[in-house]
Amino acid sequence: MRTCRVLGHAHRFEADGTMMRWACERCGEDGGSKSYATAAEAERYARAFDRRDADDVGKRPLLSLLPLWLARKAGRRSSSR
Repeated sequence: MRTCRVLGHAHRFEADGTMMRWACERCGEDGGSKSYATAAEAERYARAFDRRDADDVGKRPLLSLLPLWLARKAGRRSSSR
């Protein structure tokens, strides 16, 4: 698929017992698999790798807030001296 060639694959991860598998959600190309010691461990890694930044919108501060955070930190540092 042209989109995958330009932007790269959009892998989705899932656990099946002790095996974690991943494949591209756009073109369906198999990405691979990895075996873990326990099913819980495979599930934990699949969940961690399958996270999307869009899922966390509003939960983390935006980069635009960085200057305000730095200014506040600098103000605290100078007032404590």
